[in-house]
Amino acid sequence: MKRRNVVFAASAGGLAGLLGLTVLTLPAGADEDPQLPPVAPEQLVESVLTATPPALSGTVRVDNALGLPSLPGAEGGATSMLADGTSTLRVWNDGQGHKRASIPSASGEVTVVDDGAAIWKWDSQSRTATKGDKQQRGPGAHAGGPGGPDAAAQDPATLSREIVGKLQQTSDVAVDGTARVAGRDAYELVLTPKPSERTVLREVRLAVDAQTRSPLEVTVLTNGSDDPALRAGFSDLDLSQPDPAMFRFTPPEGAKVEERPDGDRSPADRPEHQAGQHPTVVGDGWDTVVVTRLPQGEQPGRPRPSHGFAPERGGEGTNPQALAQQLGKPVNGPWGEGWLISTKVGSALVTSDGRVAAGAVPEQVLTASVGTP
Repeated sequence: MKRRNVVFAASAGGLAGLLGLTVLTLPAGADEDPQLPPVAPEQLVESVLTATPPALSGTVRVDNALGLPSLPGAEGGATSMLADGTSTLRVWNDGQGHKRASIPSASGEVTVVDDGAAIWKWDSQSRTATKGDKQQRGPGAHAGGPGGPDAAAQDPATLSREIVGKLQQTSDVAVDGTARVAGRDAYELVLTPKPSERTVLREVRLAVDAQTRSPLEVTVLTNGSDDPALRAGFSDLDLSQPDPAMFRFTPPEGAKVEERPDGDRSPADRPEHQAGQHPTVVGDGWDTVVVTRLPQGEQPGRPRPSHGFAPERGGEGTNPQALAQQLGKPVNGPWGEGWLISTKVGSALVTSDGRVAAGAVPEQVLTASVGTP
């Protein structure tokens, strides 16, 4: 089974998807570490993967030191969390697949609601409600993938389970003591890439709730540094059932309502995939590289329409290649020419002919995966 890297994944939906570096954690604080019964690493991993996700609500704080510049037009919302600094959001989860997240922006708030059948995004500044129909997704669609409208609605527990499930087979796993997170006792689970893995990451640490076995926090550490590249997670947490009304959304009177186009169609129905341009996964585990192509409307020289799910500038769409040229450095090789965007946890390569590769890997691994034009 392929073990896809969830720390750094590529999406054909645009540069915000390419740079979908979404991992959440928070420092445990000054509380004394709790005394908990010993647990074997394998048992802790199994309990994380099989535990029933609890209902919850809480505040998440994101401390980002990726080294990525601010994206143009990303004054608020999920995209702004990719830039260095600290940000917060509120999350709700009913434990049955319904989610909500509220993300402050410079002059309002962005709210994402997953009601189980559709995903709504409400931008209070522009008074625009954008709807994506989940029923349109095929098996290969990434509903919660980076850059998607519901990506912001992922809480640390959900994201951590994905990390454990997809990296455990290529990791050395250990339990490294205990911690207190948002007032909860937790075990410290550490995943370290096996020596054969070619990755810029050193380890991923997860704090697992001792009672519910739900992950509470994640810390991402990179080679050559003792400081986390990315830290975020619950600063407060309530495990009681949220009000069901939190997971219903009705556009306010006078709001502009949009249907999200092709982004929610299954890959086989998209024009670029009908032409045989399916994403390709090279490698597995920590050194996975996802290789794809920009949709036809995002090829060089073609403007990309904005539908509320990508960085915007002045209300007009931003071409992902234009962003790549702004944020990346020019590179070339047997594969052609392009731009390399590097962060502490990985990199993305956008070529001049529209190919895209991304992964938590060194540059040479990334370029080797692209092949020749």
